[in-house]
Parts: sequence; structure tokens; C-alpha cells
Amino acid sequence: MRRVAIQPKRAPHMESYPAPARALVAQMMAAAAAEPNRAVAFQGAPGANSHIAVDQAFADALPLPCFSFEDAIDAVREGRADRAMIPIENSLHGRVADIHFLLPESGLVITGEHFLPIRYALMGVDPAAKITEVMSHPQALGQCRNWLRARGLRPVTYADTAGAAAMVAELGQPETAAIAPPAAAELYGLDILADGLEDAEHNMTRFVILALEGSNERPAGQVMTTFIFEVKNIPAALYKAMGGFATNGVNMTKLESYQRGGSFAATEFYADIEGHPEDPAVARALEELAFHSKWVRILGTYPQARPRGV
Repeated sequence: MRRVAIQPKRAPHMESYPAPARALVAQMMAAAAAEPNRAVAFQGAPGANSHIAVDQAFADALPLPCFSFEDAIDAVREGRADRAMIPIENSLHGRVADIHFLLPESGLVITGEHFLPIRYALMGVDPAAKITEVMSHPQALGQCRNWLRARGLRPVTYADTAGAAAMVAELGQPETAAIAPPAAAELYGLDILADGLEDAEHNMTRFVILALEGSNERPAGQVMTTFIFEVKNIPAALYKAMGGFATNGVNMTKLESYQRGGSFAATEFYADIEGHPEDPAVARALEELAFHSKWVRILGTYPQARPRGV
């Protein structure tokens, strides 16, 4: 893969991680630095769901922990990682905040997707203590909302799930627990106090895999295409823009609107469809979309990891 050197925007801040996570982060960063072509960046501390997704999707990868989504994207742009594994939506809690804003500006392309069943455990430093507050990422807290409310526990937000577990270990406060994947308890020396906290058994997170460049060859099997667009400011513009997908039999699996630029003046849309832009039906649908839009930008075409609509 061809790489373009980009001046780093920021150095990784080791002190951003809780103390119990720093040795693991340092080891993983050193391994990734030695072989960046094998490195896959993810947001969070070791043991986070994104880390698990990397291990599942890439058996030979070197997971590279990054404190924020921006840091994970920068790791790819700056050549410190070959790819990034980024969560984009959850079956219970909806889309992951900020990702729709970061993807278009990242300069990266979507080259794949991965679906991860989400399982959470409550973990703390003292199994006999009375827990009063629970720390975790907002997505995890939202996915376990009913469980927390039923027990009167106060949610406290943190940057990621595994990082919350590491912070609970660092604080050593018996009344404070974390919600994180069960593997995080072993990594940070915590006791599992309860498991199966998610509000539904079908809890699933979809990740997208980002890289500097996509493949020039058409992916084998079923294909997904992701794009963003802004329709013209005329009546029924969105209805007209979507018409080509219906008339050409193209299945649109996702359509979301979002505001950019700090105002409500312009609405942009994010969409996933089944098919490749070179497929005749998809090409006709995209042509009609472009006619009714100010602009259309394809973010990636990639193999479908999970059948839609079944």
C-alpha cells in the first residue's frame, strides 16, 4: 500500500490513560511501531470492544490503542497504522456520536465492516462493597440503561469502557464500579460483580475499517457502498433523490441526516446501499441522486460482513 507522509498533529498522550493501562498501552504501541503495516488502530484502552473487534477481524494484527477517534484516524494518516477499526452504530443505542462528522474529513476510505456482539460486565475492587456509581462510555451506559435504573446506580461517563475499568482500578474506591467487556476485569485486576448487563440479548455494534486507500479490485461476494450527500434546496429534493434507488431496485440499508457547520442551514445525509457503483442499477441510481444533489461523495465500497434484512 502506498503511503503519504503526514506531519503528526499530536503525539500520543500516555498520561491520558489511567495508570493501570499505561504499561499495556506502551507495549502495544512499541509492537505497532516496529511493524506499522500490521498495526490496526482502535479507540480506547486495551480490553475495549474495539480492541476485541480488531482481534476478531484480523488474526495477525497488532492492535494499536488510541485515546480518541481522531487519534486512531491520525495513526493511519500518519503511517503509524495500516488500518483503523471504528465503531459507527449500535443496535440498541444508535449511531456513535462524532463518527459521521469525522469520516468525511478523515481522508480515509471504508474498506470493510465488522459486527461484534456486545457483552458487558460490572466490575470493581471489592465484591462485598455496596456500589453507588458506575463508570463507562456513554454508549455502554445507554445500552445498560434499564439495568442501571432498576438498581438506582448513578452513571458516570468516561472515554471508553476498558479505560473506565482501568480508572476504577486506579481509584480503588469500593463504591465505584465500571461497565466494560469481561476481559477488562482480568487485565486490570478487578472482580466481576455481575454480567449480562445489556438491555437486550441482540446487542450488536457495527464497526467500519478505514484505510488510506481501497482496493482497485471489486470485492468478492455481496458488496456495500457508503456515501454522503447534500440535496439541493428545492421542494421534495430528498424524495426525488431517493427515487432512483427504488426504481432501479437498489436496497438502501441505512439513511441518516446530520447537521454540519454549526447551523441548521444545510442538512447532509449518510447512506449505505447494497451493491457496487459499477453495477448498472447502482450506477443509474447514483446518477439520479447526483442530479438532485449539490454533491455526492462515496466513502467506500467493501465486502458485506453480514446479510441485511434477514
